[in-house]
Amino acid sequence: MLGRAIAGHEPPVTVSMLRSFLPLLVLAPIARSHLVRDWPVIRRHWFVLMVLGLTGGALFSALQYVGLQYTTAINVGVLNSMGPVLIVIAVAIMFRETLRPVQFAGIAVSLAGVLFIVTQGHPASIIEMSFNRGDVIILFNMGVWAIYSAILRLRPKLHWLSFIWILAFYSTLGTLPFAIQEHFQGSQLQPTLTTVLSVTYFAIFPSILAYVSWNRGVELIGANRAGTMLHLIPVYSALLANVFLGERLAGFHVIGFALILSGVTLAARKT
Repeated sequence: MLGRAIAGHEPPVTVSMLRSFLPLLVLAPIARSHLVRDWPVIRRHWFVLMVLGLTGGALFSALQYVGLQYTTAINVGVLNSMGPVLIVIAVAIMFRETLRPVQFAGIAVSLAGVLFIVTQGHPASIIEMSFNRGDVIILFNMGVWAIYSAILRLRPKLHWLSFIWILAFYSTLGTLPFAIQEHFQGSQLQPTLTTVLSVTYFAIFPSILAYVSWNRGVELIGANRAGTMLHLIPVYSALLANVFLGERLAGFHVIGFALILSGVTLAARKT
């Protein structure tokens, strides 16, 4: 929601670069000892780490902000719900691994719940929705996230601080040239309080805490089962909007929540 709020006001790639550059600086003193110890492993697996940093870090964050310049929050909600499906496809193509029928059913049920919420209880209205180039970018970006999630199984054994720092390094490296290009083309960051608070939020929560949690979750239960948890995002969004913005929960929220939680429970089953 915050990414959509600043869309059109701040250069998207510059915001993406800063959300990785700030963790790079802040974590450097804390991660230094771990990086020294893990350096032989980092050197040996530099290519996998670079691919992870460029896909899950640079490309994903930059394209998300670029896409938000041209589309609506509702469209983003619909397209982001394709994440679990694309993760299944990526894992199947890259590692020949598929879900069991009950997990496919879980994805379908939770996907129905997401669509029920974003269409406010009228799923058929999705046919009437208009899509633009921003939607194409967001959909492509979910494919990038799916590839990142699938490749995570190849990540070497590193301390989590070392891994996040390396991701931030490659993400910064990948976005910096385009951020410089934005600057010289006249799209410059505005030094306002909103900008400072937004970039700080992006650097702490999406860039550090969210990545640490997601990476660990994929490590524990696999990309396919973890992907279904993305369908919980509309649940969190609606609850937070209710608490902080005073938006009332409607009947379609309750039905959507029930479908999403049922689907996630099915998809998370081991047997």
